[in-house]
Amino acid sequence: MKLNTKIRYGLRTVIEIANSDDPNGVLQKDIALKQNISVKYLDSIISSLKLKGIIANARGRGSGYRLTRAAEEISVLDVYTAFEPITVVECIENKNFCDQACDCVSRDYWIEFRQNYTELLAKKSLAQIISDKATKNNLKN
Repeated sequence: MKLNTKIRYGLRTVIEIANSDDPNGVLQKDIALKQNISVKYLDSIISSLKLKGIIANARGRGSGYRLTRAAEEISVLDVYTAFEPITVVECIENKNFCDQACDCVSRDYWIEFRQNYTELLAKKSLAQIISDKATKNNLKN
């Protein structure tokens, strides 16, 4: 299973914003520079994150982006679903997709897989990711 680039860059973007304590937010050009993402591509990522309500513009001219909730309240699932739904196999979402959906031996497994995957994404917050990385860095030193 491979996550698309927007999900991965979206997570890096919100972590970059979460790591900032600047009341004016983080400028898009600074995110692009620190995360090595083109400004044009970052436009699309930021648009999706804003639409999902994860980030917003800080107030005032020349301001950047800030989280709309505490980092403890934003999960990886929130970021993931800003870009696409959790779709493991099409027949789970749409029974009409396959003539064998009702009798399919593996369908229940895929439903369980999706549930477990969703729970895994939901239980990890931005704050936990940041904390885990800080702990790992401290152990190295």
